[in-house]
Amino acid sequence: MPDIAIDDATPTCRVVGAGAEASGKQGHLYTPGISAQSVGARRIHLQIVRFPPGGRANAHKHDGHETAIYVLSGESGMWYGERLEQHLIARAGEFLYISANMPHLPYNLSASESCVAVIARTDPNDQESVVLLPELDGVHGA
Repeated sequence: MPDIAIDDATPTCRVVGAGAEASGKQGHLYTPGISAQSVGARRIHLQIVRFPPGGRANAHKHDGHETAIYVLSGESGMWYGERLEQHLIARAGEFLYISANMPHLPYNLSASESCVAVIARTDPNDQESVVLLPELDGVHGA
């Protein structure tokens, strides 16, 4: 059977294992699952994200894409808004929604345990919609 590029394949049902944990542009550790790169997804991306104890991301937004998160373990704080002026906390067992183009800066509230979450985004690509906002990184410390 000839190799078929994922982009050329007819979408179908697939089971894939978790990809290797990597550091994303936004600075947290992620494990890719369902994406354009893994299964040829066209409108969704699903991954696991892990913030080590005391870890935080870089300020960023996802250009044109919504994000839904389910926290599996730990607690995450998140600054959000045009100048990161708003704040929330998401705990294990809770869902979090981030609207498209919303600047945000998530971080792990714990100095001793990781925060782990499942993230779904309307961008099927692993990193393409990530827009770093370095001008906001220092707003709440570095």
